[in-house]
Amino acid sequence: MPAVSFTQQAFNEVYSTPDQVRGHYHVLMDQLSKLGEQEFERRASLSDLSFRNQGITFTVYGDAQGTERTIPFDMLPRIIPAQEWQTLERGLKQRVKAINLFLQDLYGSQRILKDRKVPYDLIHSSPNFRREMFGIQVPYGVYTHVVGSDLIRDEQGNYRILEDNLRCPSGVSYVLANRTAMTRIFPRLFRQYRVRPVQHYTTALLELLHSLSPRQMEEPTIVVLSPGIYNSAYFEHAFLAQQMGVELVEGRDLFVSEGKVFMRTTYGRAQVDVIYRRIDDDFLDPAAFRPDSALGVPGLMQAVRAGNVALANAPGAGIADDKAVYPYVPEMIRYYLSEEPILDNVETFSGTKSQDLVYMLENAQDLVFKPVGESGGYGMLIGPQASRQEIQDYLQKVKANPRNFIAQPTISLSVHPSYYKDTGNFEPCHIDLRPFILMGQDTTIIPGGLTRVALKRGSLVVNSSQGGGSKDTWVLEDDDFPQQQNLLESPVSFPDLEDHQPDLALEAIRAAQEAQQQ
Repeated sequence: MPAVSFTQQAFNEVYSTPDQVRGHYHVLMDQLSKLGEQEFERRASLSDLSFRNQGITFTVYGDAQGTERTIPFDMLPRIIPAQEWQTLERGLKQRVKAINLFLQDLYGSQRILKDRKVPYDLIHSSPNFRREMFGIQVPYGVYTHVVGSDLIRDEQGNYRILEDNLRCPSGVSYVLANRTAMTRIFPRLFRQYRVRPVQHYTTALLELLHSLSPRQMEEPTIVVLSPGIYNSAYFEHAFLAQQMGVELVEGRDLFVSEGKVFMRTTYGRAQVDVIYRRIDDDFLDPAAFRPDSALGVPGLMQAVRAGNVALANAPGAGIADDKAVYPYVPEMIRYYLSEEPILDNVETFSGTKSQDLVYMLENAQDLVFKPVGESGGYGMLIGPQASRQEIQDYLQKVKANPRNFIAQPTISLSVHPSYYKDTGNFEPCHIDLRPFILMGQDTTIIPGGLTRVALKRGSLVVNSSQGGGSKDTWVLEDDDFPQQQNLLESPVSFPDLEDHQPDLALEAIRAAQEAQQQ
């Protein structure tokens, strides 16, 4: 196996010291040490080619070199012991439960505002607070059916919630694709580790969407609503629709009549019961939100209010993942559940608080600044890596609109070895973790999630749009780790490479893209 380097500046997921591998990684690292560099690179090349042939891509906006890219995949998996995962699972369930109680309250009696646990002005000044949701009864009282919460580990190895993604969280398709690749590359090693499965995600998502149907019928009509082929996550929209066996639609494929949503089909119109929407609130319904939206469905909110169609996730959920609201989530847990948070936040300073703002302006060189409405790593300032002029220019924006910014201490995210082809070695890269949570009558968390990797040397930004990659995440069934033996037989076949016939559904995606570009 290629050489592995070690750093003491951050919590190392694999090594406790430069010479000591953590117990749950011992067999993996021992077996990979027996794998020659040439064989390792061969398997890495096979996985890369498989991803390209399947069309597993994302889009980078505003990149002169081209927008369509294959997300880099690192073959060394992240391993999470069973007991460690149990704590994460309890903490995540606690958090999403409190957040949904907050949303029920916010679009109802607003007790938490009246009790001054969360500032009234903070909520009502947010563009993500949707007054259109007042009076609407959502199924099971749940607003956030699909959640992607981002976790990090600090220098001491403590897990912390970095942010919550409650509107249209993306990345689960890469979780499933990464797992498929790993079971092909290291099949016996994977089996011996007794890794908990993730491939049931689409079945669980489909069952959840079924349960939201306002019509009590065996097969309700479910659609995935996408902005179209130029959206950064379009591959995921198509992938999930295909895996669930439901229609992938755009706004122009749907219309509202007599308070109901219908889909245009070759057989005539078909009533739609549940919409898994991957469009931001602003663009969902030009009659209710942005009137210039060409992506949404006019009258959709009228049908939602009438109770004739269900939306997952519900409009208005984004107020709870507003970065300026994030610091109040621990207080929500105490207020609604009378419990202490199991998973802590990252310390956060808000531009809405005068004392915090002064600290932000005086200590910008040590802080990470984020606009409250941005995602994907855009619009950030990492103080320790910025020049004096860059800091001064950025602080002018903060002073002009303090409500729009938060700041956090620069945390050296935990590191994990990742393979670099240019050196042929493993080097420590910063990582985070995005578990995916499904919430309906019950709450289901898919074991593991998307481990994102900051592949730019020295970078703390893990987003794929900023050059990040991903790893498979192995959550173990138990903490009885496998014994030493030969677990590195040749990888099983890659059918998509052998017969050179990509999936027909993905071939159709490419055809649609070409047709629209002509």
